[in-house]
Amino acid sequence: MLCAVYKSIRKSQTYLFIAKRDDFEPVPDALLTQFGPPQLVSLLNIKPDSKLAATDANTVIEAIQKNGFYLQLPPPPVDYLEEHKAWRKKQLEVFNETD
Repeated sequence: MLCAVYKSIRKSQTYLFIAKRDDFEPVPDALLTQFGPPQLVSLLNIKPDSKLAATDANTVIEAIQKNGFYLQLPPPPVDYLEEHKAWRKKQLEVFNETD
């Protein structure tokens, strides 16, 4: 499936995949308002076995066929404090087992 990929200038790491270049008719107005002026990044020929950086190719293809677009949002932020707490807890458990 050939599709156009646009990035948001307002929302970092947010991308919009649509079936036809510059055809934003299937995209809800509220989404386009929040997305901001779309900036063309690439034209991609996505196949079911294509490797995409942040999502599965089949998910993108199905969303475009069903809704006319696919919105890729940025990954959730990493909670480094929680990661550290979990690591520290594990270290203490290992330390206590060796006593």
